[in-house]
Amino acid sequence: MSETAQPQLLHLVIGGELLDLDQVTFKDLDKVEIVGLFPNYATAYTAWKSKAQQTVDNAHMRYFIVHLHRLLDPGQDAKSAR
Repeated sequence: MSETAQPQLLHLVIGGELLDLDQVTFKDLDKVEIVGLFPNYATAYTAWKSKAQQTVDNAHMRYFIVHLHRLLDPGQDAKSAR
C-alpha cells in the first residue's frame, strides 16, 4: 500500500422494514435489502443517507451501516488507538 493510500475499512449498508421501532428485528428477512459494500465510512454514509431519504414516508423502514472491518479484525481499533 502506498503511503498516501487510505486503509480499506469495509462497511456494509443494509435495510428493511422493522417489526418494532424499539428493536432491530426485520419483518421479513427475505426482503432485507443489501445496498452495497463500501471501502470507507464516508461512501457508506452517502449510500445510507440516499436510501434512508427514499423511504422517509415509512416509519418502520430502517437502513444501517455495518462496520465489517471491526468484525474482520476486532483488534484493529485497539491497534489504531496506540
